[in-house]
Amino acid sequence: MQYEIKSSPDFAIIDCNLADGDSVVAESGAMVCMSSNVKMKTEARGGILAAAKRKLLGGESIFQNTFTAEGGEGNVMLAPGSPGDIIAFELEAERSLMIQSAAYVAATPDVKLDTKWGGAKGFFSGVGMFLLKATGPGTVFVASYGAIYPKKCDGEYIVDTDHIVAFQDTVQYGITKVGGIKSLFFGGEGLVAKFSGQGMIYAQTRSPSSLAAFLHPYRPVKSRN
Repeated sequence: MQYEIKSSPDFAIIDCNLADGDSVVAESGAMVCMSSNVKMKTEARGGILAAAKRKLLGGESIFQNTFTAEGGEGNVMLAPGSPGDIIAFELEAERSLMIQSAAYVAATPDVKLDTKWGGAKGFFSGVGMFLLKATGPGTVFVASYGAIYPKKCDGEYIVDTDHIVAFQDTVQYGITKVGGIKSLFFGGEGLVAKFSGQGMIYAQTRSPSSLAAFLHPYRPVKSRN
């Protein structure tokens, strides 16, 4: 499979060119358009129980769509639900990428998806108690809200939990507060992820919760008579 990420970083889309027999697996609803010889198969990858686990714990859809070119080369274009960037990760065998559950878009068929416990504090931080774990070999596509900004962790590094997109399995993280109690409740930052080790972290330049807070005063409110 050959691919190109277009319209990045504002409204990124994956343009996949499939050789005869090649496949790509995508989240439900990610397909934008495709050539007529590309066939789509919908299934619960790994079985219904494994798929239900990923749905319940990692936020991934139970059913995924596999797009396969038949009878010649084919093309399929994939996009996430929110505006922003897409980045492709080439994973070696047995190497993993930890992904914020809402960020996963698609992967080549050999990539294995699972869930990983992220700690109970993750529930209160916005990052979630579970992350998706993508293990190679293969290519995995990850999306962001806003642009994706890579940062190298060389010892320790702190990222706001709402801005985490993905990170390599060579770094570990824990959820903690930044500053004191006053900062936690009134500083606008709340809980953060403190990374340690050696590896890459990928953050998004915009936060969905910040957008929701910005729009909240403008929402229509019905008056009670």
